[in-house]
Order: sequence, then C-alpha cells, then structure tokens
Amino acid sequence: MSLFKSASTVSLLTLLSRITGLARDLLMAYVFGVSGLTDAFNVAFRIPNLLRRLFAEGAFSQAFVPVLATTRARDGDESTRALIDAVATVLAWIVLLASVVGVAMAPAFVWALASGLDPHSFDAGVVMTRWMFPYIACMSLVALSAGVLNTWRHFAVPAATPVLLNIAMILAAWLGAPWFERLGLEPIYVMALGVMAGGILQLAFQLPVLWRLGLLPRIGLAPARIRAGWRHPGVQQVLTLMLPALLGVGVAQLSLLINTQIASWLAVGSVTWLFYADRLMEFPAALLGVALGVVLTPRLAGAHASGDKAAYSQMLDWGLRLVLLLALPCAVALLTFAEPLIAVLFHYGRFSGSDVERSAFALTFYGIGLLGLVAVKVLAPGYYASLDIRTPVKIAVVVLIVTQMFNVIFVPFLQHAALTLSISLGALINATWLLLGLLKRGSYRPGSGWRAFIVRVLLATAVLGLFLAWANHHFDWLALPAAQRVGLVALIVAASGLLYFGSAALFGIRLRQLVQRG
Repeated sequence: MSLFKSASTVSLLTLLSRITGLARDLLMAYVFGVSGLTDAFNVAFRIPNLLRRLFAEGAFSQAFVPVLATTRARDGDESTRALIDAVATVLAWIVLLASVVGVAMAPAFVWALASGLDPHSFDAGVVMTRWMFPYIACMSLVALSAGVLNTWRHFAVPAATPVLLNIAMILAAWLGAPWFERLGLEPIYVMALGVMAGGILQLAFQLPVLWRLGLLPRIGLAPARIRAGWRHPGVQQVLTLMLPALLGVGVAQLSLLINTQIASWLAVGSVTWLFYADRLMEFPAALLGVALGVVLTPRLAGAHASGDKAAYSQMLDWGLRLVLLLALPCAVALLTFAEPLIAVLFHYGRFSGSDVERSAFALTFYGIGLLGLVAVKVLAPGYYASLDIRTPVKIAVVVLIVTQMFNVIFVPFLQHAALTLSISLGALINATWLLLGLLKRGSYRPGSGWRAFIVRVLLATAVLGLFLAWANHHFDWLALPAAQRVGLVALIVAASGLLYFGSAALFGIRLRQLVQRG
C-alpha cells in the first residue's frame, strides 16, 4: 500500500473517530454544561490521558515502533515475534503496578494538576480519577497492539479503535446520566465508567486481529518468563530509548499540567473552555499530523535500517508538502472562523453564548501554531526512525521553558486564551528547530520546486481566508436557530473545500502528482 493510501486510510478512520468524539463532546456540553464538576471530570480524565500519552502512545510508541520495524527488517519475523512477547510481558506488569499506585495516589494527582478546584469539585475529581485510572493499563496494551499492526501495515484497525471510546462515553452521557440522577448520584460520575468501558472495548477489538495474524502477544506470568523478558536485548533497547523519550513526552505533558494548573486558578469554567478549544484543534492535528506520523515512522525506520537515504529524505519531503498544503488552510479557518465552529457544535442546552465566545477566543490562538503542531508529527519521526530520541527531547525541554515564559507575559492580559497562544508559539519554535536539525545532518534534502509550491499554497490560502472572514462577520452565529446554524456551517465548509482546492489547482498545484508521489 502506498504512503498516500495508508495515510488516507488512517486519516479517514481518524476523521470518524473525531466526528464521534465531537458528538460525545456536544452531548456532554448539552447534558452537563460548564461547571466546577465538569472541570473536575476534565481534570480526572486528563490524568490517565496524560499518562497514556506519556507511557503508552508517547514514549513507549516512539521507542517500540522503530525497534520493532528495524528488528523485522534486519532479523525477520521469528525474532520479531519473540521481541513482541518480551515487550508485552514487561509492559503488562509495569502498567498493572502503575494502576495500583495511581488509584492510591489519586488525591495527589488531582492536587498536582488542579489545586485551584473548590473542595466539592476536588473530591469529585479524586473519585473519578480512581475509577478511571486502570484505563492506562488498557491503553498501554492497545498502544503495543497498534505498534505491531502498524509495522505489519494493518493501519485500519488501530485507527478505528478510538471510535469505541467515544461510543462508550456517548452511551454513558445519553443513558447513564439520567440513571445516576434518579439514584441520587452526581450524573457526571457516569462518564468515568464510560471511559473505563471504552478502554476495555478498544483492547478487545484489537486482540482478534493480532490472533489471526499469529502476532498475539504471550504475556509471561511465571517469574522465569518475567526475568527473561527484562533481559531480552530488544526490551533493553526499547527501555534505553524510552528514557529520553519519557523526558521528551514528559516535557510536553508537564506543559499541559502547568497550563491546567494555571487555568484552575482563573475564572470558573476555564479548564472546560480550554478543553473544547483543544478538541477542535486536535481535529485537524490528528487527521493530518497523527495519520502521517503513524504511517511514516515504520517506513522511515525500514529505510534507515536498509541504508536507503534517498527514500528516507523523499518520504519526509512528501510529508512536509502535505502538511503545508493541508494544515495551513485549517490554521486560517481557526483564525477566522472559530466562533461559528464552536457555536455549531456546542451552543445547545447549558452551553451558553458566553461559553461559546470564551472557547472560541482560546481556539483562535491555536490557529497561529497549528502548522507547527502538525509539522512536529512529521519531523519528529525523522529522528525517531534513526533511533535518535535525544535531539527532539533537548529541543522539547527548551521549548517548555520558552512556552512558560510566554505564559508569564500573556496570561495577565489574555487569561485562559494565553495558554493556547503560548502553546502555538512554542510549537512553531519546536517545528522550526527540528527542521533545521534534519537539514543540517543531511537526513532531509528538500526536493525541487519548494518556493513555487509555497507561493501557490499561500495564494490559495489567502482566497480561503477572505471567504471565511466574510462568512464569520456576515451572520450573527449566536442568534441563529440551531438548524439554520448547522446548515450554514455545513454549506460554508463544503464551499471552503471547493474554493481552496479549486484555487490551488488554478494557481498550478498538481494535486494528483503530489498524491502519486506518496
């Protein structure tokens, strides 16, 4: 399967995941609105998600996938299966211990992430954290399974898996919240049960596919098997690579922790406004950046293992052209059309017009850095695939410091929206630094025609930006009836796609040629 087809598969399934995720968030906004308890849930949900990104999809995936792809290219499938069994054994015992410790230390985690919550919300956050903490165990094993399937170029199942979490949470909000209310319990608590059910469903969905491929991990229970797993050379290599990766991902998550902590001391609802802005930002970031990163990482690792420097550089060049072509118009959409996007998705039930305005204010600043946020997902694998995790980590540490310096400057003036502006500026610095490093070491050599390509993309994006700015100011989005609002946004989004890609073709961008290169 070509790079473009693989990336398209992942992107389309990620789109389905994001659509169901938006439906989940829309339903939650309608049922629960914005309050101290929604802040508590978002904090509690962020804790296992933070650790998932740190240990599972973050440091573990960054270390495991390149080692797995290199082992398969160099030593064959039999050695690779032995590596999978050893890694699964070690990982399973680590996450089991982490889950026990996490349940016991839930108050400390909530305090570290949001000490500004009022006492009632803080206690609710502790309860929901304890209910949800074992989710990290499920998701760590899901990340292992996804790494294996992606290395064998079975991209569809891992990309579709997150839909199950969204479905579980939708059912919890739709059916479970009224039931909890009748029982005299806080309805928001049911969302924690939905999260755990979603984690179990995601793992159960992937295991049959691994079994059919003969890749189902065999987790050792006997002490001798556990010791053998720890001593396996591949496990040692993964653990060695994970140490700097943990620092790198930890830096990113530390930035998120600091931002949440700051938001908890601002106006009530700030954590929730940022949550909904994050959801909209993550939509294009996941469709583009995550899809490209998932597809490129094992391919780049294989090219590095075989010494094919030309293919390595060409894959990076292709990925960066797609980033510019697709992420730049999305960034302009966030800058010029944030309020209609938030309004059409969340302005129902208890989610007020003021909530729309404050979430949109934060979302707008994400438009400044979206290009950097997506580009990092393509540039960082250029280092990971060559088993160099230290360089991105060093860059991430500096970017963390710079980001917090931006917070000191901007928070007094912009309040919660300053946090998204700081992240955006940090992402641009991160992406630029990573790119310069790849160019300096010769891992990436830009192909021909970049200058003309950039000019054409900028022209097409300018046309789109003018259209969206007009649409944003022409209608009173908060006053429009819901059905009219939905219809107008759907029409404008469709027209925007036609306008942008039509302008791109008119200005000379050969879309078919770019697709065929992948």
